[in-house]
Amino acid sequence: MKSHHTESQVSFEKFLAHVDTIRMSAGVDLSTSEDLTLAVMNLVSLEEHFFFTAMKTGKDQYLETSVHIRELRKELLARLMPEHEGETWCVSKHLLSASMRLIEVGNKLQSEGKKEDAHEMFQKAYRVYAIFFALKLGLVGVGARKPEREENTKWRLEDLVAKLDECCDE
Repeated sequence: MKSHHTESQVSFEKFLAHVDTIRMSAGVDLSTSEDLTLAVMNLVSLEEHFFFTAMKTGKDQYLETSVHIRELRKELLARLMPEHEGETWCVSKHLLSASMRLIEVGNKLQSEGKKEDAHEMFQKAYRVYAIFFALKLGLVGVGARKPEREENTKWRLEDLVAKLDECCDE
């Protein structure tokens, strides 16, 4: 019996096979990377808080502390993004920072009982987070190739990152 796969379905299946290859390679440990991303997110937040505290109090020691936090954040981001080009370093930092802020907005909305709005913010936060991992793994960016797809072939970047992040598989 002949396969009825279209060219775009085959391309997508090849792309998923490529995702599996990345996931299985020795150099990709997404569970550790996820922990580092959360640390970087919080360090970016700390930089911001130290800045605002310095401005509100007029005390420069908060700015001095921020410099130490920034150095640690740069060191950890370098572990996450050892290979970067153009502005992908800054893009990575801003993707993680934006994801963190969207999570915080979602948490505030949820605590106010605005569950639908919170859910929307959480989805946006995860989308931005998924874009970071796609950039980190070379699934997007210069030279990255998005598979062709038909309208009835549904996939999302989040699904691809979730497939990579099957951290419970040992």
